[in-house]
Amino acid sequence: MPMGRNKFRTDFNRSVIPTIACINKSKIGLGVDFDALIAALQKFLDECFVPVWGTPAKLVKARKPRPGCWTMVFLDDADSPGAEGYHDITRHSMPLGKVFVEPTLAAKDLVSVTACHELCEMLIDPMATLWCEGPRSTLWAYEVCDAVEEETFNIDGIAMSDFVFPAYFDIFRLKKPRSARYDYLNRVKRPFQLLKGGYSDVRHNRRTVEKFGSRDKAKRFAMEDRRWHRSQFRKRQRAKW
Repeated sequence: MPMGRNKFRTDFNRSVIPTIACINKSKIGLGVDFDALIAALQKFLDECFVPVWGTPAKLVKARKPRPGCWTMVFLDDADSPGAEGYHDITRHSMPLGKVFVEPTLAAKDLVSVTACHELCEMLIDPMATLWCEGPRSTLWAYEVCDAVEEETFNIDGIAMSDFVFPAYFDIFRLKKPRSARYDYLNRVKRPFQLLKGGYSDVRHNRRTVEKFGSRDKAKRFAMEDRRWHRSQFRKRQRAKW
């Protein structure tokens, strides 16, 4: 059935390997060469992420969005207070990742890690709406980097983000935690575990809260409005991107 003007429609075809146009609009500098960053992110996808999640993509350098392509744009200023990045759907119903350079650098984080984080989560949940059943009748946001987001490793000298494996969201494995691997760096030992630098949005009944891996993480988290990280907490803005 034609979707017409339904604002919730999605035009991208998940059965087709997406091309992601990477656009650098930052004027203050990323702290890393842009061409080298794109190459490292592509190598990360091909060698680390895709063998686990099966979500390939082709990254290309671009000056503006391309018809039929997904987009990742690097901007100096955040359009949400203190946000380092998030992913959304454009007004043309195509996935969009945003990386905010100034807030990322101000937090002493790395732009490459923020970009890797948003790339992973955009590929798995383009509209940032997925949840899964968690312990004690809770629902956990289906975000693949949040729980381990301060764990990093290098590809060709450029820092990438750790990410969880599909088994991380398998509630039945709580009784057999050694039955699977839960993240790329093998730091997580059981499903739904939050490392000290990690967090997750957790919903119980009608209330959603942030759960943290440590008090220090909670303090750092307070500097950023993470409600924009999940689409249900933000009013969609269909910008030109």
